[in-house]
Amino acid sequence: MATFLYRMGRTAFQRRWLVTLLWVLLLGAVGLGAAKAPASSDDGTSFMPGIEAQKAFDLIGERFPGTDVNGASARIVFVAPDGQQVTGSGNRAAIDGLVAKAADEPEVANAVSPFTAGAVSKDGSTAYATVNFKVQAGDLTDADKAVLEKAIDDARDSGLTVEVGGDALAGQPAAGGSAEAVGIALAAVVLLITFGSLAAAGLPLLTAVVGVGVSMASILALGSVFGLSLTTGTLATMLGLAVGIDYALFVVSRYREERAGGHAPREAAGLATGTAGSAVVFAGLTVVIALAGLSVVGVPMLTKMGLCAAGAVVVAVLVALTLVPALLGMWPNAVLSRATRKRGRAAGRPAEAANDGGVGYRATDNTGTHNGGTDNGGTDNGSADNGGSRWARFVLRRPVAVLVACVAGLGVLALPAASLEMGMPGAESKPVSSTERRAYDALADGFGAGFNGPLTIVVDAKGAADAKAAVNEIAKKIGATRGVVSVSPAQFNPAGDTALFSAVPTAGPNTEDTKNLVKTIRSERADLEGATGATFEVTGSTAMNIDIAVALQDALVPYLTVIVVLALILLLVVFRSLLVPVKAAFGFLLSVLAALGAVVAVFQWGWGAELLGVEQAGPIMSLMPIFLVGIVFGLAMDYEVFLVARMREAYVHGDRAPQAVVTGFRHSARVVVAAAVIMIAVFSGFIASGESMIKTIGFGLAVAVLFDAFVVRMALVPAVLALLGDKAWWLPGWLDRLLPRVDVEGSGLAASPTGPTRPEDSEPTHQEPARV
Repeated sequence: MATFLYRMGRTAFQRRWLVTLLWVLLLGAVGLGAAKAPASSDDGTSFMPGIEAQKAFDLIGERFPGTDVNGASARIVFVAPDGQQVTGSGNRAAIDGLVAKAADEPEVANAVSPFTAGAVSKDGSTAYATVNFKVQAGDLTDADKAVLEKAIDDARDSGLTVEVGGDALAGQPAAGGSAEAVGIALAAVVLLITFGSLAAAGLPLLTAVVGVGVSMASILALGSVFGLSLTTGTLATMLGLAVGIDYALFVVSRYREERAGGHAPREAAGLATGTAGSAVVFAGLTVVIALAGLSVVGVPMLTKMGLCAAGAVVVAVLVALTLVPALLGMWPNAVLSRATRKRGRAAGRPAEAANDGGVGYRATDNTGTHNGGTDNGGTDNGSADNGGSRWARFVLRRPVAVLVACVAGLGVLALPAASLEMGMPGAESKPVSSTERRAYDALADGFGAGFNGPLTIVVDAKGAADAKAAVNEIAKKIGATRGVVSVSPAQFNPAGDTALFSAVPTAGPNTEDTKNLVKTIRSERADLEGATGATFEVTGSTAMNIDIAVALQDALVPYLTVIVVLALILLLVVFRSLLVPVKAAFGFLLSVLAALGAVVAVFQWGWGAELLGVEQAGPIMSLMPIFLVGIVFGLAMDYEVFLVARMREAYVHGDRAPQAVVTGFRHSARVVVAAAVIMIAVFSGFIASGESMIKTIGFGLAVAVLFDAFVVRMALVPAVLALLGDKAWWLPGWLDRLLPRVDVEGSGLAASPTGPTRPEDSEPTHQEPARV
């Protein structure tokens, strides 16, 4: 593989204008396709087929024709001034006026007055009206919302306190915008500090943006065919940007290293693509495995998001292997640091013979023979120490203490993860400054905590001799269940064989009491079905969230198992070692469990929550652990492959096991640290979001990368390798014969002509060193 990628890198460098033009044409073509493609619409796929709440939801859509169960709704809450009631003549007139104006809107299916629906609290202080729309919230235009918003303002002017819940007028959460801009700006600063060159810092950002542009335009172009949308592409954008920067960063860093070793620009580009590019390919494969593994969860939306993100990672790999060396061909010297270029000019020749950022000086003469330093089969043990090599020696001197500290520290942080409670935080988790949160609180004060999470009971009475009697019996039994405050009158479909009614719990929607109530009602089903001949199912947003949380929690372990096993097989092929992949998987599990523990401590238990602007602690969003595992697994394997691949390369080329660890850290630690800092900066930007879900994801990803990169990869990995010694690279003979051989460390390049001995490599550099 290394030889193939070496040739690819040299070809891309040589035919730089053609390669760049092809990427520009591809970006333009998919961009045009995205612009011309019809808008993607909901393909009708259930969020999570198979769970009871979803089956009941589907039954409602089937038995109640003309009812769009996915249509947007607004619950408008009215609170009378102190000492007054909403039933007072003036207040009632204002409420009736609002309902009448809302009902006249073309996109409104119905608007129900609180006085006809009995939606007035016992003390008369609070009431609510429900406005149902014909279309989903995302399809409502500003004009559709304007009349309702104006009517709400008029009601407020009358003296009523008016707050709005539901999704019709709610702002849609966005993961982009200023957070991404801040993250990219911080990434640019880190790259500039790492490379000391504006060109070297800008190149990874440029290529990452191109890759994300191609990926997102492709998603939009194919959206109407496969039911994809901008929401589906959220994960693709996040990961495409992350790995796009990382992969280009590693190739550019290796190119600078090869230039410092005396290689001419084209040869350096080929060697960088052949060595670092091989690591990029396998790192990308591990990420693709993690993302494609989301399909085992059984959520169609997650499957689409995972496959789209996997496609974005594939594009990022292709960009790193082709566009990056092509752009290096356009600016071969500009990506070098200023100090390197100055040393090159002082020596009276191009900058390739100068030392670069801690990499050993290896001058070459016209025969390609190395003069100065030591050449140990391609590793340069005479290189000057840098922070990475000094840290590696520190760990090698005390591996047991470092290992114990890492495992104990991450183990303690992981303890709260045992108390993980999953759910779907609703309006109660929003800031008190939002109208949705104020509406939630007003309803809880006026009608009780459980009013915000009613259970919808769907009764299928097709098999009952007397449908109405069967429905009444079921409603009576459920109404008498402990934990149920009230049951609404049943609503039958036109055929008279299916009915709906609501049961209001005593407790809030995300409490254990409500979860237990749902289990209790469902456990009584067999007896009621036998007595009445009718069947029923429990649904509604509360039951749906409970079922989703249980299903995703059950899917978490199988998902982890699938991706870890597949990654172990891939890492066995890459490192040809039995223990290194096991160590990598163990370290990942430690870091992801510690991150989940931190998330539980802050967002579920409320420890230090106020420091992050979290106003209400509660269950962790159901999708969050799955996202955390998938994304962090991909990034963790990135760091593992890039760091340990250099150790493997040094070991294969003749270094002893301890020295190979030092060599790997000398060449890769600085770049891995920079990549991790960039990811932490990008993810931390989302902590400032006002949306609790986005804040949780940003915090979880940031601390997970922090733990994995700085504790596991930078401390636990060298400690384990120091204790294992040569055994770290041991592989049983039968397994060695069974596994395919891929040249990741570039052994096949040792016999390739290097240096300026090849005629095409001795050409003068076509560009003057750029001034930075």
